[in-house]
Amino acid sequence: MSQINNKFDNDKLYHVINRSISKYVIFNNSIEYENFIERIKYYQNPIPTVSFSNLNHYSDNFLYNYQQKNDPKITIIAYCIMPTHFHFILKQESDFGITKFINNLLNGYTKYFNTIHKRKGPLWVGRSKSINIITDEQLLHLTRYIHLNPCSAGKVQYPEDWKYSSYGEFLNIKSSNDRICDYKNYLEINPKNYKKFCDERIDEQIELSILKNQLIEKYSG
Repeated sequence: MSQINNKFDNDKLYHVINRSISKYVIFNNSIEYENFIERIKYYQNPIPTVSFSNLNHYSDNFLYNYQQKNDPKITIIAYCIMPTHFHFILKQESDFGITKFINNLLNGYTKYFNTIHKRKGPLWVGRSKSINIITDEQLLHLTRYIHLNPCSAGKVQYPEDWKYSSYGEFLNIKSSNDRICDYKNYLEINPKNYKKFCDERIDEQIELSILKNQLIEKYSG
Protein backbone atom coordinates (compact mmCIF):
# COMPACT_ATOMS: atom_id res chain seq x y z
CA MET A 1 0.00 0.00 0.00
CA SER A 2 1.34 3.45 -0.93
CA GLN A 3 1.39 5.99 1.86
CA ILE A 4 2.20 9.58 2.60
CA ASN A 5 2.34 10.30 6.31
CA ASN A 6 4.06 13.68 6.30
CA LYS A 7 2.60 16.42 8.50
CA PHE A 8 0.92 18.97 6.26
CA ASP A 9 -0.38 22.33 7.42
CA ASN A 10 -3.55 23.83 6.00
CA ASP A 11 -3.14 26.76 3.59
CA LYS A 12 0.48 25.88 2.78
CA LEU A 13 1.94 24.71 -0.53
CA TYR A 14 3.93 21.51 -1.02
CA HIS A 15 5.88 19.81 -3.79
CA VAL A 16 4.93 16.12 -3.65
CA ILE A 17 6.70 13.43 -5.68
CA ASN A 18 6.77 9.66 -5.91
CA ARG A 19 8.18 7.17 -8.40
CA SER A 20 7.76 3.55 -9.33
CA ILE A 21 9.75 0.68 -7.88
CA SER A 22 13.07 0.21 -9.75
CA LYS A 23 11.95 2.88 -12.26
CA TYR A 24 9.34 0.45 -13.58
CA VAL A 25 7.25 2.04 -16.35
CA ILE A 26 3.79 2.46 -14.89
CA PHE A 27 2.31 4.68 -17.59
CA ASN A 28 2.68 2.80 -20.87
CA ASN A 29 0.08 4.43 -23.08
CA SER A 30 -2.51 7.20 -23.28
CA ILE A 31 -5.18 5.04 -21.64
CA GLU A 32 -3.09 4.61 -18.48
CA TYR A 33 -2.13 8.29 -18.33
CA GLU A 34 -5.74 9.34 -18.79
CA ASN A 35 -6.96 6.89 -16.15
CA PHE A 36 -4.55 8.47 -13.67
CA ILE A 37 -5.66 11.97 -14.64
CA GLU A 38 -9.33 11.08 -14.21
CA ARG A 39 -8.47 9.75 -10.75
CA ILE A 40 -6.74 13.06 -9.97
CA LYS A 41 -9.94 14.93 -10.88
CA TYR A 42 -12.06 12.61 -8.78
CA TYR A 43 -9.89 12.46 -5.65
CA GLN A 44 -9.51 16.23 -5.45
CA ASN A 45 -12.88 16.06 -3.77
CA PRO A 46 -14.26 12.49 -3.87
CA ILE A 47 -17.99 11.84 -3.82
CA PRO A 48 -18.78 9.84 -0.66
CA THR A 49 -21.56 7.73 -2.18
CA VAL A 50 -19.96 7.09 -5.60
CA SER A 51 -16.78 5.10 -6.12
CA PHE A 52 -14.37 6.05 -8.90
CA SER A 53 -15.08 2.80 -10.76
CA ASN A 54 -18.79 3.70 -11.00
CA LEU A 55 -18.40 7.25 -12.30
CA ASN A 56 -18.98 6.21 -15.91
CA HIS A 57 -22.59 5.48 -15.00
CA TYR A 58 -23.21 9.20 -14.41
CA SER A 59 -23.47 12.17 -16.74
CA ASP A 60 -20.35 14.10 -17.78
CA ASN A 61 -21.45 17.08 -15.67
CA PHE A 62 -22.09 15.11 -12.50
CA LEU A 63 -18.56 15.27 -11.10
CA TYR A 64 -18.11 18.92 -12.10
CA ASN A 65 -21.37 19.99 -10.47
CA TYR A 66 -20.58 18.09 -7.29
CA GLN A 67 -17.15 19.65 -6.96
CA GLN A 68 -18.52 23.13 -7.55
CA LYS A 69 -20.93 22.69 -4.62
CA ASN A 70 -18.40 21.26 -2.16
CA ASP A 71 -15.25 22.66 -0.64
CA PRO A 72 -12.07 21.06 -2.03
CA LYS A 73 -9.77 19.02 0.20
CA ILE A 74 -6.76 20.21 -1.79
CA THR A 75 -5.93 22.64 -4.56
CA ILE A 76 -3.65 21.52 -7.38
CA ILE A 77 -1.30 24.30 -8.50
CA ALA A 78 0.73 22.30 -11.05
CA TYR A 79 1.50 18.71 -11.99
CA CYS A 80 3.43 16.51 -14.39
CA ILE A 81 3.03 12.78 -14.93
CA MET A 82 6.04 10.90 -16.33
CA PRO A 83 6.40 7.23 -17.31
CA THR A 84 7.96 6.32 -13.97
CA HIS A 85 6.99 9.12 -11.58
CA PHE A 86 4.86 12.20 -10.92
CA HIS A 87 5.16 15.71 -9.53
CA PHE A 88 2.42 17.72 -7.83
CA ILE A 89 2.35 21.19 -6.32
CA LEU A 90 -0.52 21.06 -3.84
CA LYS A 91 -2.17 23.32 -1.31
CA GLN A 92 -3.88 21.64 1.62
CA GLU A 93 -7.35 23.11 2.15
CA SER A 94 -8.54 20.92 5.04
CA ASP A 95 -7.03 18.55 7.59
CA PHE A 96 -5.33 15.49 6.05
CA GLY A 97 -6.36 16.66 2.58
CA ILE A 98 -3.03 15.94 0.89
CA THR A 99 -2.53 12.66 2.72
CA LYS A 100 -5.96 11.35 1.72
CA PHE A 101 -5.61 12.59 -1.86
CA ILE A 102 -2.23 10.95 -2.46
CA ASN A 103 -3.06 7.70 -0.67
CA ASN A 104 -6.37 7.29 -2.52
CA LEU A 105 -4.82 8.20 -5.86
CA LEU A 106 -1.84 5.84 -5.64
CA ASN A 107 -3.66 2.92 -4.07
CA GLY A 108 -6.49 3.19 -6.59
CA TYR A 109 -4.13 3.34 -9.56
CA THR A 110 -2.08 0.42 -8.21
CA LYS A 111 -5.18 -1.79 -8.12
CA TYR A 112 -6.11 -0.71 -11.65
CA PHE A 113 -2.58 -1.24 -13.01
CA ASN A 114 -2.15 -4.63 -11.33
CA THR A 115 -5.47 -5.81 -12.71
CA ILE A 116 -4.68 -4.68 -16.26
CA HIS A 117 -1.15 -6.15 -16.22
CA LYS A 118 -2.00 -9.24 -14.16
CA ARG A 119 0.60 -8.50 -11.51
CA LYS A 120 0.65 -8.33 -7.73
CA GLY A 121 2.43 -6.21 -5.16
CA PRO A 122 3.35 -2.56 -4.65
CA LEU A 123 3.90 -0.15 -7.52
CA TRP A 124 5.43 2.86 -5.77
CA VAL A 125 8.66 3.45 -3.84
CA GLY A 126 7.48 3.69 -0.24
CA ARG A 127 6.11 6.98 1.00
CA SER A 128 5.79 10.01 -1.23
CA LYS A 129 8.32 12.76 -0.58
CA SER A 130 7.27 16.34 0.03
CA ILE A 131 8.86 19.77 0.41
CA ASN A 132 7.17 22.88 1.78
CA ILE A 133 7.24 25.76 -0.73
CA ILE A 134 8.04 29.01 1.05
CA THR A 135 8.35 31.85 -1.47
CA ASP A 136 6.58 32.94 -4.65
CA GLU A 137 9.91 32.80 -6.50
CA GLN A 138 10.46 29.23 -5.37
CA LEU A 139 6.95 28.33 -6.53
CA LEU A 140 7.42 29.91 -9.97
CA HIS A 141 10.77 28.21 -10.62
CA LEU A 142 9.44 24.89 -9.38
CA THR A 143 6.54 24.99 -11.85
CA ARG A 144 9.10 25.47 -14.63
CA TYR A 145 11.23 22.58 -13.39
CA ILE A 146 8.17 20.32 -13.29
CA HIS A 147 6.92 21.36 -16.72
CA LEU A 148 10.37 20.80 -18.29
CA ASN A 149 10.63 17.24 -16.96
CA PRO A 150 9.48 15.71 -20.29
CA CYS A 151 12.16 17.71 -22.14
CA SER A 152 14.87 16.67 -19.67
CA ALA A 153 13.87 13.03 -20.16
CA GLY A 154 13.99 13.35 -23.96
CA LYS A 155 10.29 12.62 -24.37
CA VAL A 156 9.52 15.83 -26.25
CA GLN A 157 11.39 18.83 -27.59
CA TYR A 158 9.05 21.41 -26.08
CA PRO A 159 6.92 21.12 -22.92
CA GLU A 160 3.68 21.97 -24.73
CA ASP A 161 4.09 18.71 -26.68
CA TRP A 162 3.63 16.67 -23.47
CA LYS A 163 -0.08 16.19 -22.82
CA TYR A 164 0.21 14.88 -19.28
CA SER A 165 1.13 18.02 -17.38
CA SER A 166 -0.40 21.33 -16.41
CA TYR A 167 1.78 23.29 -18.85
CA GLY A 168 -1.09 23.60 -21.33
CA GLU A 169 -3.20 25.14 -18.58
CA PHE A 170 -0.50 27.71 -17.86
CA LEU A 171 -0.42 28.60 -21.56
CA ASN A 172 -4.23 28.65 -21.67
CA ILE A 173 -4.36 26.10 -24.51
CA LYS A 174 -6.21 23.30 -22.69
CA SER A 175 -9.97 23.05 -22.85
CA SER A 176 -11.99 23.71 -19.72
CA ASN A 177 -12.85 20.00 -19.40
CA ASP A 178 -9.15 19.12 -19.23
CA ARG A 179 -8.25 21.66 -16.56
CA ILE A 180 -7.25 20.43 -13.12
CA CYS A 181 -5.27 23.30 -11.64
CA ASP A 182 -6.07 26.54 -9.85
CA TYR A 183 -2.88 28.58 -9.85
CA LYS A 184 -4.21 32.09 -10.47
CA ASN A 185 -4.47 32.95 -6.76
CA TYR A 186 -0.79 32.11 -6.30
CA LEU A 187 0.95 33.10 -9.54
CA GLU A 188 0.46 35.86 -12.07
CA ILE A 189 0.94 33.99 -15.34
CA ASN A 190 1.08 35.69 -18.70
CA PRO A 191 1.07 32.74 -21.15
CA LYS A 192 3.48 34.36 -23.63
CA ASN A 193 5.95 35.39 -20.95
CA TYR A 194 5.68 32.05 -19.14
CA LYS A 195 6.43 30.14 -22.35
CA LYS A 196 9.55 32.28 -22.86
CA PHE A 197 10.50 31.77 -19.20
CA CYS A 198 10.37 27.99 -19.71
CA ASP A 199 11.85 27.82 -23.21
CA GLU A 200 14.97 29.73 -22.22
CA ARG A 201 15.79 27.05 -19.63
CA ILE A 202 15.21 23.90 -21.72
CA ASP A 203 18.80 23.35 -22.85
CA GLU A 204 20.25 24.02 -19.41
CA GLN A 205 17.85 21.65 -17.70
CA ILE A 206 18.62 18.90 -20.23
CA GLU A 207 22.36 19.34 -19.61
CA LEU A 208 21.87 19.22 -15.84
CA SER A 209 19.77 16.07 -16.19
CA ILE A 210 22.48 14.36 -18.27
CA LEU A 211 25.18 15.37 -15.79
CA LYS A 212 23.10 14.15 -12.85
CA ASN A 213 22.55 10.76 -14.48
CA GLN A 214 26.25 10.41 -15.27
CA LEU A 215 27.27 11.24 -11.72
CA ILE A 216 24.80 8.76 -10.27
CA GLU A 217 26.09 5.99 -12.57
CA LYS A 218 29.72 6.71 -11.63
CA TYR A 219 29.07 7.11 -7.92
CA SER A 220 30.37 4.09 -5.99
CA GLY A 221 30.03 5.25 -2.41
